[in-house]
Amino acid sequence: MATIFHKPISRRHFLKTTLASAATVVTLSGCGSVNLFGGRAKQPCVRWAFLADTHVPANPDEEHRGFYPCRNLRQAVEQVISAEPEGVTIAGDLARLEGKPGDYQTLKGLLEPLAERTPIFMALGNHDDRDNFLKAFNNPPGERATIKGKHITIINAPAIRMIVLDSLLFVNKTSGLLGKAQRQWLGDYLAACDRAPTILCFHHTLADRDGDLLDVPRLFEMIKPVRKVKAIIYGHSHEYSFTRFDGIHLVNMPATGYCFGAGQPVGWVDATLTPKFGQFTLRAIAADTTKNKAVTELTWRT
Repeated sequence: MATIFHKPISRRHFLKTTLASAATVVTLSGCGSVNLFGGRAKQPCVRWAFLADTHVPANPDEEHRGFYPCRNLRQAVEQVISAEPEGVTIAGDLARLEGKPGDYQTLKGLLEPLAERTPIFMALGNHDDRDNFLKAFNNPPGERATIKGKHITIINAPAIRMIVLDSLLFVNKTSGLLGKAQRQWLGDYLAACDRAPTILCFHHTLADRDGDLLDVPRLFEMIKPVRKVKAIIYGHSHEYSFTRFDGIHLVNMPATGYCFGAGQPVGWVDATLTPKFGQFTLRAIAADTTKNKAVTELTWRT
């Protein structure tokens, strides 16, 4: 499930909402142009914030693994507001464990100061509950997608296109699935859309374990020849890492709520995205903060 939480107050941030190809399409203004990476030519860009695995419980004072997810998200929201991105994506596992109604009410309250400034796009993970989420976030723009049980959001920015997909399969069970209908929609959409550099975003990891995205081989087979697909951004593992598949960058976002092991940050990522490359800056707020503000530069495949 992907949807949008936003209280629009600025035409600059949220210019247009419409329906296209059975999905919600959002068009955003860009951050102008940037000159990055040692003097490359200026290019249109979009400033974006990525979070994942917030795991917000109903009780804002609840602790897990020595972390306080609500306090972490509150701190991340303050930093994101200061960064002034054009948009925010949260890559699933919004709720603590089973996606209870109280979890989403607390989440909504924590996100509201940010939602007043910029749109927040949210994918559901395996610890989310679709029905409970929709009751709390019940006013996404546009119409419901026609893919049964799946929702897709397409974000068109001057620099890139982002497609937020739905990998939720079962509540509180680790594995995920896009499913045949969603994969077919994605293939048809990619074949029909323009050549804008495209980033896919969903919750589940991309390995071959039982708790990963179960149809990842079919997804990779589909997107490998589609050169406009430049990167996949996901969460689930509570690890921050960069790998590649046939030139497609695979970016595993750090958890905002808590991490599982030593050597991993808790936080979010401040990204500048252009048609040819992306710059990802880690904002570590807890756990291993030694790489806070570390920058990773990725060049998109051609």
